[in-house]
Amino acid sequence: MSSLMLSGKLSAVLVKQAKAKEKPYKLSDGKGLNLEIRPNSSKYWRLSYRYHDKQKTLTLGVFPEVTLAIARNKSFEAKQLLDQGIDPSVHRKQ
Repeated sequence: MSSLMLSGKLSAVLVKQAKAKEKPYKLSDGKGLNLEIRPNSSKYWRLSYRYHDKQKTLTLGVFPEVTLAIARNKSFEAKQLLDQGIDPSVHRKQ
């Protein structure tokens, strides 16, 4: 694994202990990777990125099925596609 994949602000314990609030909120892992916690206690991994000067969001999965390590790996793969000029959301739909 590269150091890019290991550098994050979140820990597995912090993700697991995140509690729902009245409004949805996000915990950032850096480099566009976020964990969105909703009022119904669901937790969604999201990657924010730019493609052709447009802000986009890619859903990477739901915690706990998708762990922090898996979300970071999926984020890294999506960024590799971006480096090749491929939109990860379009690639996923194909």
